[in-house]
Amino acid sequence: MAGLAAEVRIGILAWFGEETARKQWQPLGTTLQRLLPVEKVSLRYFDMVGLEAAVAAGELDFVVTNPGHYVVLEAHHGITRIATQTLEPGQDSEHAVGSAVIVPTERHDLQILEDLRGKRIAATVPDGFSGWQVVWAELKRRGLDPELRDLMPVFSGFPMSQIFDLMERGEADAGILRVCLLEHLIRQGRLPAGRYRVLSPQGASAPCLRSTPTYPGWAFAAASHTPDALARATLVALLSLDSRDSVLRWGVPADYHPVHAMLRELQVAPYEFLREHRLEVQIRRYWPVAAVFVALLAFWFAYTLRVEAIVQRRTRELSAAMAARDALEESVQAHRQQMDHLSRLSILGQLSGTLAHELNQPLATIGNYARSLTRRLQAGKLSDAAVAQAAEEIASQSERAAGILDGIRNFARKRVRRREDCDIALLVDEAVALFLGMMTRGPEVNIVQHLPPERRSVHVDRLQIQQILLNLLKNAFDAHRLAERVGQPIDIELDTEGDRIRVAVRDRGPGLAAEIQEHLFEPFFTTKPDGMGLGLSICKGIVEAHAGQLEATNCTDGPGLRFSFTLPSASP
Repeated sequence: MAGLAAEVRIGILAWFGEETARKQWQPLGTTLQRLLPVEKVSLRYFDMVGLEAAVAAGELDFVVTNPGHYVVLEAHHGITRIATQTLEPGQDSEHAVGSAVIVPTERHDLQILEDLRGKRIAATVPDGFSGWQVVWAELKRRGLDPELRDLMPVFSGFPMSQIFDLMERGEADAGILRVCLLEHLIRQGRLPAGRYRVLSPQGASAPCLRSTPTYPGWAFAAASHTPDALARATLVALLSLDSRDSVLRWGVPADYHPVHAMLRELQVAPYEFLREHRLEVQIRRYWPVAAVFVALLAFWFAYTLRVEAIVQRRTRELSAAMAARDALEESVQAHRQQMDHLSRLSILGQLSGTLAHELNQPLATIGNYARSLTRRLQAGKLSDAAVAQAAEEIASQSERAAGILDGIRNFARKRVRRREDCDIALLVDEAVALFLGMMTRGPEVNIVQHLPPERRSVHVDRLQIQQILLNLLKNAFDAHRLAERVGQPIDIELDTEGDRIRVAVRDRGPGLAAEIQEHLFEPFFTTKPDGMGLGLSICKGIVEAHAGQLEATNCTDGPGLRFSFTLPSASP
């Protein structure tokens, strides 16, 4: 695909060490290398600090990380999620987002999370999502706050396997693991079964026990400098994957509001600014001054309370605005999925103004023959030949009307995108027939084909290619009406271009100025007074999703504009 980088660089959070991460994520790199039209897909592995540094330095095109880390990178560096990892119900995956608090089995004094009061708990790093923050939030809900020294966290750093070392050396009473990690290590023989158990287990019917709720899956996000075309091609590739392997299962971006809510409750990045306004922080910061000027502090006490109230109110307003932004982003994603379908309906709405006239002709013929049979029957002049002729004509006209309606219904229906091998010449014929079938006096359409029989196959979504052709034919017909050349033909040319097939639609309208052509494929740009400016933008997105190109040029052999698009040939 034109414009894509030679190398796609993907940074991945290696929460259990680079060697383990490389084994887990290599299938994703191999699959994207096959699907993306780039020279190389490079997977790079980092801890949390290293991954953020690489994003800040502009060394990565995409990031794969846990939801908590994604929220921080989004706020600090402007990355944007394009897909969320999905797991099948009941799937045992080390990519599930949640935490399990484990203790040695012989610790009978520890049965539930509340028993950890006054104990030491091993965690990875203070900003680890499943390795600390998820459990921290759950402990606070149960009345245990590490910041109030109700228990003592002991941080081991990465990889997460160091949690076991702290507990074995007696430096921690309990440890925090990512959900399903304990079961995986036991299954791999790296940990003896029965050595550890989970506190306050949830999900008894699930394949893995956990001590906390679960959160949305890992995010696949684009860096702020990543080109839109590359992000769009990568999203199409991710959504086309279908595998039991959890690293190959991706869906549309999930709602990360629960993650925002949890981080906001803990007042950690990117909501650490909330902590700066807490009264106890202010007191600790200014205690020496307050001790000397206690009288002045008392005088300003009322003012401080007022400032605190204003800050809290504005914080709530900011939180509400961010929640509204998340809801809007989710809504935009849903609307994008409907855009394809609405574009086809828009085309039909513009072309079907004369549909009633087209259907009225066969229906009027059917009515005339039926009334003729009735009159002849009443006059006693009904012959077998007349009945046969009327029946044949009625059947013919009924099939004609049904054909018109069936073609429109097939084009307008909403269904899952599906690609298949198609004969491009037959596909063009079908689109032209559907276009002319909805016109009272349609234009002449000339189809010139230079394709050898063995080079006519393309692997496409049939309905999407018909959508492009109908849009281009409708634009050509509108150009003829604007130039008052309705009697002029529209030309369609099929030819080869290297290993691709080129389809060109040429009109004989007034053409377009160069400055207009520069913006022709931008969303919401239109030269029509009643146009929405979405048709050509959607067509360009469809062609690029099929690894092709769509362009427009003024004709050199006369008036008019020539739209052409290429598709990879499916023929050997």
